[in-house]
Amino acid sequence: MSNKIEEIKKEISKVVIGQNQMIDGLLAGILTGGHILLEGVPGLAKTTAVNTMAKTLNLDFKRVQFTPDLLPSDIIGAEIYDPKTNEFKIKKGPIFTNILLADEINRAPAKVQSALLEVMQERQATIGDKSFAIDKPFLVLATQNPVEQEGVYNLPEAQLDRFMLKVKVGYNTKEEELEIAKRVANNSFEQVNAVATKEDIFAMREEVKNIHIDKELEEYMIELIFATRKNNENLQYGASPRASIDLFKASKAYAYIHKKDFVSPSDIARAAKDVLRHRLILSYEGEASGISSDDIINKILSGVAIP
Repeated sequence: MSNKIEEIKKEISKVVIGQNQMIDGLLAGILTGGHILLEGVPGLAKTTAVNTMAKTLNLDFKRVQFTPDLLPSDIIGAEIYDPKTNEFKIKKGPIFTNILLADEINRAPAKVQSALLEVMQERQATIGDKSFAIDKPFLVLATQNPVEQEGVYNLPEAQLDRFMLKVKVGYNTKEEELEIAKRVANNSFEQVNAVATKEDIFAMREEVKNIHIDKELEEYMIELIFATRKNNENLQYGASPRASIDLFKASKAYAYIHKKDFVSPSDIARAAKDVLRHRLILSYEGEASGISSDDIINKILSGVAIP
């Protein structure tokens, strides 16, 4: 079944040039049911990658542009009064889909974030006095721009913790950017085909669960998590227990994506950065010294002995 991953990647590469780390992160979300946060400056094909992946997997896809005036009902739905029948009807919002792209998620205020939090955690939405389950598979793929300072809100820590991975999206290489420019100028992108079904996704998820992790590596992962909670003047808070769960899941997913039936230390190191970078809360000293979450994670990875 692993060849499905190659087929999916091949289809995505028809539209998205390079950005392998972002694509692997999105696939890890699909394979584990985890929500993914993509962070990068505008123009790096974040939205295009999510849209293209939804097409290759034949999944329902909806996009919401988050803005400061967005209301919870704009994403969840609302009760609408029908004067003909003298009754209220439920009008479901865009979250009733398989893949919800929350574009520039940090532009929306707290009420919208709290409404989205229920959906992300419970896989259900409450409209009026009724709760509605969301179809499976369901995941939130969110983007945010790290350089904007005006009109943005910091996401609450509880919501950040619901994202399995935070993937940093960087610039393309010179060769990749030249290829992008030529394809866009000549409008020479190929047609993207659906190469997988929901059944394929559920089958792959079962295969990911069966990826083997040695007992020593399981303990090594917990050591990494606990290392974030030890006395560190640069950190105010370390990673939550949810990080341990997501590190296990992501490590298995990355091993599967790279056609292995076991987890290696390189899979854990790769997953650790994506799993931890949004969960470490820097102290005042850490922020003042200009250190980043990634710097701390690198120090932890080099400090904890690999079995």
